Amino acid sequence: MPTDNDRVPNRLIHEKSPYLLQHAYNPVNWYPWGKDAFEKAKGFENNC
Repeated sequence: MPTDNDRVPNRLIHEKSPYLLQHAYNPVNWYPWGKDAFEKAKGFENNC
């Protein structure tokens, strides 16, 4: 069973928002709003 010491933070760990910080240890590859998120999104096909 994983312990608190085994948890790895995602990119949200560097944010200031309390809402975003509460998700900093979610096992999701979150990107905060910004240049990196848009650059990553350019690599995906738009299916809309």
